Amino acid sequence: MNNPQADLGTELRAIAKAGFDFLDLTLEPPAAASWRVDVRWLRAALQEHGLGVVGHTAYYLPIASPFEEVRLAAVSELKRCLTAFAELGVRWMNVHPDHYAPHHDRKFFIERDLESLSELLDAARQVGVGLMLENLPGQFNSAAQLADLLEPLPELGLHLDIGHAHLLTKQNTVEDILQAYGARLRHVHLHDNRGGDDDLHLPLGAGLIDVPRHIQTLQKIGYDGTITLEVFTPNREYLIYSRDLLRHVWDRTAGQRRGSSD
Repeated sequence: MNNPQADLGTELRAIAKAGFDFLDLTLEPPAAASWRVDVRWLRAALQEHGLGVVGHTAYYLPIASPFEEVRLAAVSELKRCLTAFAELGVRWMNVHPDHYAPHHDRKFFIERDLESLSELLDAARQVGVGLMLENLPGQFNSAAQLADLLEPLPELGLHLDIGHAHLLTKQNTVEDILQAYGARLRHVHLHDNRGGDDDLHLPLGAGLIDVPRHIQTLQKIGYDGTITLEVFTPNREYLIYSRDLLRHVWDRTAGQRRGSSD
């Protein structure tokens, strides 16, 4: 994923030079805002470097705001992202559910999320981009919690964040979520943390997440799509280490599965 505080061209070249397969493009201010990105230039740059692209949006957009004008502004921003991603040939864009509505109950913010997501699905259909919902710690981090949004909107895909599934919960919820919605899995985020409530985005192996176990779970459901290493560190060597570790674990687990089926 590009750092939205850094120049997008510099980020893209560094990601390509490091040998990654795709850019998880997050359209966020200050440096990668949807209204600042030169989409024509970016499409050419992605093609030049042979990078695929997955669409990511800001996690803090208030799509469940009690203020209708604020909710509509958030939806408008996400529609602008959809347009940009469509021009880039992106197949899937993520959306983060929102629950920040003080003095309102869960029923309220679920209804507001559904209203916004329904409007976005209509817009996404028109431009040919799929929408996927990312699990978040707290209110949207189990199959039962995600069901409030995924069941009424069967067109909505799942964006599984394995790091988030380890936060604000007694046990990691990856298997719980995939058992219910694995067929709708479209993209994965992977990073490490130490549990609790601190979303540290550590390199793989630096926290408590059982990476081999979760890779095995992904392979069991037949997933072989994109995985973003959402590792936030100024030293890219840790990101490259995490990539190499992931490839090693993936290949080893796949080999064990083939051996056990022989």
